[in-house]
Formats: sequence, structure tokens, C-alpha cells
Amino acid sequence: MIDTLRIYESDGVDPHRNLAIEQHLLETVEGGCCLLYLWQNARTVVIGRNQNAWAECRTEALFRDGGRLARRLSGGGAVYHDLGNLNFTFLMREQDYDLDRQLSVIERACRLLGVETERSGRNDVLAGGRKFSGNAFYHHEGRAYHHGTLLVDTDGEAMARYLSPSKAKLQSKGVESVRSRVVNLKELNHAITVDALKDAMKRAFSEVYDLPLCPPPVPDEARIEELAAHYASDAWLFGRKLPFTLRCEDRFAWGVAELQLSVDRGVITDAAVYTDAMDDGLAARLESVLVHCPLRKDAIGQALQRSGIEPNVQANLIELIASVL
Repeated sequence: MIDTLRIYESDGVDPHRNLAIEQHLLETVEGGCCLLYLWQNARTVVIGRNQNAWAECRTEALFRDGGRLARRLSGGGAVYHDLGNLNFTFLMREQDYDLDRQLSVIERACRLLGVETERSGRNDVLAGGRKFSGNAFYHHEGRAYHHGTLLVDTDGEAMARYLSPSKAKLQSKGVESVRSRVVNLKELNHAITVDALKDAMKRAFSEVYDLPLCPPPVPDEARIEELAAHYASDAWLFGRKLPFTLRCEDRFAWGVAELQLSVDRGVITDAAVYTDAMDDGLAARLESVLVHCPLRKDAIGQALQRSGIEPNVQANLIELIASVL
């Protein structure tokens, strides 16, 4: 049961350090505590744990303009951050995780600023029928976080310039561009600022949980520096891009899946899986069972049955691979 509320605000806009702080807060959050982390990144594209950086982001344009690429621990899709949006993370022990309550904080904060909201799909919060907040989730060793973005006055031109989502995703949502999917809260209430939203989030946090705020945690700077170096590394940001001989991609109800397979003598010798699925372990499990598997529909089906992947996801993946055989 939650009996302690804490808020931690980042004082910097470096995405790698901010993600390092987030992970450190997750590692150290005490039982019975719900911790709200508020943070901002300057000109950054943040991709999901299992996404292909090159497919989701126009990296050269981003770097040329002084922006940064970051990869988070959670699943989900790519998002653009700048100083016109506020990022939030709710962190707690897994037994205290309550998505409905956490989303209620966002809804109440917006209501305090005169904006009515609604929930939509897997992980979106809408205002006026358009998305202003995307959410993603991570669970690890008995701890969990729920984080996302709140668009206040984000640069829509930059968002469209740097993000390059798959055509399958855009077509499935029935839209023609990244910008047409989102709305800034400032468009709905010109008085809203990032600072005003911060204050509203703090007030709503205390009201929804009906508890006073306790002092913020004191982080371990050495651990944060260690984690920040990891988040900034090419190995984490780009991962493996295989010299593949077979590639297939499609969008399903559970997310986009892109498979890159190297094949030798009819056997898959290496595999890379990129996905924005909420299941952050899906890519690793799929890669593991595909390597050394004969490139045949029946053999792939048998391998997937041993994977622990949900049956409907298995069926989608089998047909995806079979479509290019």
C-alpha cells in the first residue's frame, strides 16, 4: 500500500543523464512509496527499447541540428522531446503499481488547468480528440515504472522533421503525418506553461493519493554517472544492424514488428527484432528462438511454441515471416 509520496525534479536537460536518474530512482525506490519524477530533454528523439534507431529517426538531421538520440528501457514507440514538453515517471514497487491511479494524476492535473481528457488505445491520453500524452511501462525485479510525455508547446515542425515512423503505423492510424496525430495543451488553453503543468502535476499527485509530499530522495551521483555513460554509448543507442538477407515488417494490434534475418544453407544464423510492443522482452525471446531455426514455416512455428510468446502474437509473426518465403 502506498503510504509515502515523493517528487524528484531533474535540474538538467541531458537525455542520457535523465534516463540514468530514472533508472537509479527505480533501483532505490522504497516499499510503500510512489515517486513522481519530473524531467525535460532538449531536442531529443527517444526510441523504445527494441526499436531500430535508423528506421524511427532521421539521425543525421537530428545530429546536424545539435539534437540527441536516446533509447529508454521501456517498450513502445519513438517520441520527440524538447523544452516545450514535460516528461513524467511514476516509480514504485510492483505490488503498488496502479496504472488507473497514475493516469488519474495526469487527468486531474489537466482538469486543474481547464483541459478535459480521455484515454485511448494502448497508451495514449487525448484532449480534443488528439494525443498530447504517450505512455510506456517497465517492470523489473519487483519494481516498476510508468512514464510518458506531456506536450505543452512542443515544436511540431521539428517533431515531423526528426521522426520517421513506419508507413504501416501511419496507415493503420489513418493519418498522413506525425504532426496530425498530436496536440499541444497550449493550443487548448493559451495560459498553460510547462511550469504551470509541473505545479498542477504536484498538486494532483497529492490529491489523487490523498497524502502529503515527503522530501525528495538523495541520489547516488557515482551510480548516475555510470548509468549515463551506458545510455550515451553507441552499443546501447544503435545495437546491432545485421547484414541481413531477408527483412519483413508489418503492424499488428500489439505493435509494429520488423525482423532482419541472416540465413545460411536454409538456416537462420542471426536475427534482429525491432518492435514497439509493450512487452519489452518480446524481441529478445524471439531472437533467441529464431537463431539456428530452419527457414520454414513449420519449423518457425514449432520454435515459437517454445518461446512463451502469446499465441496471437506467434500467429502474426509466423505469417509475417511466411509472407516473404
